[in-house]
Amino acid sequence: MRNGLFPILFGGDGGGSALADVGLLLLRLFTGLALAFAHGFGKVPPSEGFVASVVEMGFPAPEAFAWAAGLSEFAGGLLLAVGLLTRPAALMIAITMAVAAVVRHAGDPFSSQEKALLFLAVAVAFLFVGSGRYSLDRLVYRKPDDRIWR
Repeated sequence: MRNGLFPILFGGDGGGSALADVGLLLLRLFTGLALAFAHGFGKVPPSEGFVASVVEMGFPAPEAFAWAAGLSEFAGGLLLAVGLLTRPAALMIAITMAVAAVVRHAGDPFSSQEKALLFLAVAVAFLFVGSGRYSLDRLVYRKPDDRIWR
């Protein structure tokens, strides 16, 4: 499994400079915590109003999709912040934010779509680059001779 799914699930990469990895750490922390506590925390468990807004979007199982969105924002935000399962968490965040921007705020002005699009862009970036050197992913995936705090 170390050569198959392991790099996708826990690939911390961190092949860049130490300063680049500090930048990834700061971006992960701020984005993940902001998403978890400013957006996701109030959606777990989903309120009747949130489920009703999911119904308006036309999803077939609104309770399940409301839970998925709330957990994606809250748990996914926390996972992103600590850098654990970063790529899967970023994928779930990206899907949720794409739905928020393109479906929920479809007819709204850009200023209403901007926040979801910004979270989407950051999530896609973490899909590409991984969590960076200073993350729990890196601790899980490191090789025996790999020093994290170079």
